[in-house]
Amino acid sequence: MTDRDDFLTWVRTALQDAERALHDGDPAPRRALWSHREPVSVLGAWYNAVGQEDVDTLFTALARRFSACTAYRIEVVSHDVVGDMAYTACYEHISTSVDGEARVYTLRATQTYRREDGEWRVAHRHGDLVQA
Repeated sequence: MTDRDDFLTWVRTALQDAERALHDGDPAPRRALWSHREPVSVLGAWYNAVGQEDVDTLFTALARRFSACTAYRIEVVSHDVVGDMAYTACYEHISTSVDGEARVYTLRATQTYRREDGEWRVAHRHGDLVQA
C-alpha cells in the first residue's frame, strides 16, 4: 500500500469512527486524533476555535449538543499526502440529534493533518453546512 492508501484507510476508519462518536455525544475519540501541538484551529459550521484550549472547549460544547447518532459517513472528494502533511476535502453525511431534535444534514469539510510520532493528527478543520 502507498502512503496515500494508508492515510485514506485511516480517514475511513479511525477518523470516521471518532467523528461518529462526537455526533453521539462523546468528544474523547476526536480529541485523541487531534494534534496536541500548536497551531490548531477550527473554522466550523457553528463555532470557531484557535489554539489548544479553545479547540478543547469547542469539542466539549459540540458533544453536549449531539446525541443518538444513527449514521455518520465521510465521502472523500479529494485527498493527498505530501511527506508528513495531508489534507482531505469531504462531505460528511450525518444523522443525529442536535439539542434533542433529530436532524439529517451534510457538511462540507476540509481538514489538514500532520504526522506526529508516526501517527496522523488533525491540525485544522473548516466545515460548513450544505444548504439544500
